[in-house]
Amino acid sequence: MNKVLIIEDEPKLAELMAAYLAQAGYEHHHLDRGDIAVDYIKNNPIDLILLDLMLPGLDGVEICKQVRQFSAVPIIMVTAKAEEIDRLIGLEMGADDYVCKPFSPREIVARVKANLRRVQLDQEEAPRNDGFELDTNRLRVTYKGELIDLTTVEFQLFQLLIAEPGRVFGRDHIMKSIYSDSRVVSDRTIDSHIKKLRKKIAAVAPELNAIHSVYGAGYRFENID
Repeated sequence: MNKVLIIEDEPKLAELMAAYLAQAGYEHHHLDRGDIAVDYIKNNPIDLILLDLMLPGLDGVEICKQVRQFSAVPIIMVTAKAEEIDRLIGLEMGADDYVCKPFSPREIVARVKANLRRVQLDQEEAPRNDGFELDTNRLRVTYKGELIDLTTVEFQLFQLLIAEPGRVFGRDHIMKSIYSDSRVVSDRTIDSHIKKLRKKIAAVAPELNAIHSVYGAGYRFENID
């Protein structure tokens, strides 16, 4: 059963959403403050978050930014501020969807279903290569059941390479793919990430030679025992 976390400081609205989610077959948990949300998300399995924009303690934008540092769990922002809509549509803070107050509880359930379905399809299509499995929801990589502890950037890098085994990815392409905020990144930064990624894979599977350098071109994934 999928678990939805409701982060909402209006008790009646939270109760209404919870009732409709329960009727639709979802497990749920409710938090009424923003400053306890991130720790809860880190320490509990969550499949989707309904996140109010305006919260006591810590607002929804900051919560979303912090969560995106360690998880890709779907986040639906809930807002009563019309002027925030353009920014939410732009997904600047990493939200997947948004709804505006007042809304129909049925719309909330429909959005939850749609976003969970998208995650399910992503996971079904996620590459599985000779023992590697990627969990795009929790940014986790395992090899034959053993967890490879990657940072967010390392996960994105590995996900890019493993999606097309044998393809050579140039450093420029890698930089544009894993750094969407247009920050200045050098070739050496990419090389450093590759080095750390190889080291972490080797710690779990020292027999593998999975990420290969192609002189003058870039890197490719090819799992060779």
